[in-house]
Amino acid sequence: MKVARPVRRAGRGNPPGRKAGRAPRSDPYTYVSTWSGWVYVAFVIDAYSRRILGWRTATTMTTSIVLDALEQAVWTRTREGVEDLTGLVHHNDRGSQYTAIRFSERLAEVGIAGSVGSKGDSYDNALAETTNGLYKTELIKKQAPWRTVDQVELATAEYVDWYNQRRLHGYCGDIPPAELEAAYYAQHGAQQTAELSHH
Repeated sequence: MKVARPVRRAGRGNPPGRKAGRAPRSDPYTYVSTWSGWVYVAFVIDAYSRRILGWRTATTMTTSIVLDALEQAVWTRTREGVEDLTGLVHHNDRGSQYTAIRFSERLAEVGIAGSVGSKGDSYDNALAETTNGLYKTELIKKQAPWRTVDQVELATAEYVDWYNQRRLHGYCGDIPPAELEAAYYAQHGAQQTAELSHH
């Protein structure tokens, strides 16, 4: 579970060559102990805004869990009007789930470039580990013990909504990720309108 190379803080402007919703994505996964066995949780995170775009829970760690999280992230962006995903970079670790042919083919189908972390590079994993750490600290440890995958899945859905819409992030200038993206698009749209009016 690796992450795209560090980008400049949102409070200091956009990363060079990056737009909100177009930043490299990180695809971490983690696991939760329940009374009925392990539950794996995969996330797809926008590296610019820190917004969780897709996630999935499952009782096995297969390609399907990370592919489902990716599909939700693609659906999220498409629903928001981002039709062209070309230029995105999906960064992950060397896990078999991410190096599977099905996963690589799906990235290519939607125009996302795949990127695999280097061995022994702790910085590669920073965003993924931070997100997993927050998830476990703010949700999993607080509400333990967990009984079933369904219980973890419902709580994760509620957590992701809170994380994206209401949780203040220092990286984002002490605003939620969704608010950072909305501000970016409001400014970006205004700049495009101004450029068109000068022609």
